[in-house]
This record gives sequence, C-alpha cells and structure tokens, in this order.
Amino acid sequence: MQDAIERAKSVRVVIFDVDGVLTDGSLFIGDDGQEYKAFHSRDGHGMVMLQETGVSLAVITGRQSQVVRLRMESLGIRHVYQGRRDKLPAYNELKERLQLSDRDFAYVGDDVIDLPILSRVGLGVAVADAHPMVKAHCHWQTTNGGGRGAAREVCEFIMRAQETFEPMLARYLPPFEAL
Repeated sequence: MQDAIERAKSVRVVIFDVDGVLTDGSLFIGDDGQEYKAFHSRDGHGMVMLQETGVSLAVITGRQSQVVRLRMESLGIRHVYQGRRDKLPAYNELKERLQLSDRDFAYVGDDVIDLPILSRVGLGVAVADAHPMVKAHCHWQTTNGGGRGAAREVCEFIMRAQETFEPMLARYLPPFEAL
C-alpha cells in the first residue's frame, strides 16, 4: 500500500478504461443499434474534483460510442481515445503530446486488453472486479467494482496521496463556528 501511495504522489495524468471501469461492463444495445451505458454520478464528480487539483484525465477505450463522447465532454475530459483495441499506441501518443514519462501516469483497467499500459505506467490500478491477471499486475486495486464507485475511489486515493483531498472537501463544508 505504501508503494502505491508513493507512486500516486507523482501522478499527473490518470487514464481510465471505460467498459468495466467507468461502467459495470454491461452493454445495452437497442434494436436500432444504439448503445447505452450507465455511469455512476459520484465517479463523475470525483473525476471533476481531481481535475480541479491539476491532475489531467484521459480515456482510452476499445469501443467507439457516442455516449462515451458525450459523457467525457460533460466531465471536461479532453483526451478521449475511442475504438483503440490496441491501446498502447494511444497511450504513447498521449505521452508524447503531453511530454511526460511513464511514472507521471496512472491507468485504471479491468481486463487483459489493459495490461500493455498497466505494465508501463507509474501507478497501475485494477478495479475490484477486474480479471485476476490484471489484479496480479497492478500496484493497487479498488474495493469498489467498475461503474460502482471505483473511479471515485481512485480519484480520492490520488488526492489523498497528493494532499489535495482535505482542501477539496473544505469547499463543500461550511465553516464550523466556535460555541
């Protein structure tokens, strides 16, 4: 755990997978081919708070979805890579664009398709219901499953490590008056 906390201190960008991480992995596809996904609202707010501390966010997903584009847009996430079944080239592109090194990144994944990035970044995170092989190759794992608060947990873990969580919470708490 202490190693993961130390790694989280230097994170400047967190990359999330979508299906199985920001969602529970269920895919709802209508007769018309329209795809539907459910995102947890508290995950979204955690992502917004983390961005407000200066940590950037990105998404790399193997599927292509208008729903993902809309959700990421609503959260202010500018680095969105969709339709990338081979995720490593997208990661390398982002790393080059931002002029950062592997240790500056965290990646949150749930399946073996995520291993090429998870094995390179400074902080590799598996959601609680990730594939066992993914859990075996990560520095830390959440207690919540994908789409069920895991992203919020990651955001708060990084904020705590970087000592930005308490100041962020202070924005939401009224000042206490002395009695």
